[in-house]
Amino acid sequence: MKKTVITSILILSSILLSGQAKKPTIMVIPSDQYCISRGYKMSFANQGMTITLPDYRAAMQNDANLRLVITKMGQMMADRGFPLKDLEAEMRNLMQEGAESAMLTSSSSGSEMAESPIDALKRVAKADIILDLDFDIKMQGPSKYIVFNLRGLDAYTAKQVSGVAGAGKPSTAATPEILLEEAVLSQMDGFNAGLMRHFDDLFDNGREVKVLVKVFSNWGDNLESEFDDGAGTRELSFIIEDWFADNCVKGRFNLSDATENQMRLEQVRIPVMRLQGGRERAVDTRSFVSELRKYLNDKCQIESKLYLRGLGEAWLIVGEK
Repeated sequence: MKKTVITSILILSSILLSGQAKKPTIMVIPSDQYCISRGYKMSFANQGMTITLPDYRAAMQNDANLRLVITKMGQMMADRGFPLKDLEAEMRNLMQEGAESAMLTSSSSGSEMAESPIDALKRVAKADIILDLDFDIKMQGPSKYIVFNLRGLDAYTAKQVSGVAGAGKPSTAATPEILLEEAVLSQMDGFNAGLMRHFDDLFDNGREVKVLVKVFSNWGDNLESEFDDGAGTRELSFIIEDWFADNCVKGRFNLSDATENQMRLEQVRIPVMRLQGGRERAVDTRSFVSELRKYLNDKCQIESKLYLRGLGEAWLIVGEK
């Protein structure tokens, strides 16, 4: 009887745990092509070149069809248990923290833009996957039908992890969001399966990011200088390389370039979550590279400065803060 009770408890626990498995956080945004082709864009002069980027806020404020379609897409994902980030809400958060000012450049001074609108959104929303949506409502006689292209993009690497495209059936009465639902619904399970395969890979093998280690020009040492980190006296580049081997998921990273003044590390696999203070906390590029910065300061008495380039790339500049 006792064995039966214990077995039942274990089975129930496994069911509860599987039901609570973490799913990717998703944000739906209109594609660059959708925004720019409809005039929802921002243009900047940068070093003699004109750069055109999508203006998501203008698109959401002025395009009723877009708001309906994004709402419907969000509902369809929520019905399948995927947590969502709302584009309009994240745009408000972006404005509140003053990030929007960093997206603008001055025509008089020519100052450069600090980050693109999509990078700013990714940073604020902390979404795992971006659903890049493009659609067009076309006419066939008195009927309307929708042509769509939906891509699931890893927010850190911008790599496509799932995708679906096609056209819906013509209808004389359906609204834009209904046209989208009818067109996408039959393919949604396969699309979501692609998202989950990618997210399972993140948990098994870590999130992929890039790290560039550089040296301040006025520092008296470089990456070939020798330091003692408690494991012996070695060149700084080997100390850093060993740190990545010890802290990346399954020791996975690729040192694609190493000189006396810089190290370029690609396909760096960082954990998605970690225990901190008895609680699970999300790990991002900033928090991961901050641990390296702390290690170099504690073990080698080397100061360094951390600079983020988007959500999935960080620079660590050693020599001073």
